[in-house]
Amino acid sequence: MAQDVLCEVNNCHYWADGNKCTADRIYVVSHKGEQAKNEHETDCKTFEKAE
Repeated sequence: MAQDVLCEVNNCHYWADGNKCTADRIYVVSHKGEQAKNEHETDCKTFEKAE
């Protein structure tokens, strides 16, 4: 399991300095429920907009 999860989405609630993700879990899905062929066909469902 990954020890460090990096994220450049700095308007996410779980984003921290150094592009670190502080979420306890990461949930990633493929578009349309099909197998993803590349990274552009996936979405991070863990994203939560920072206030």
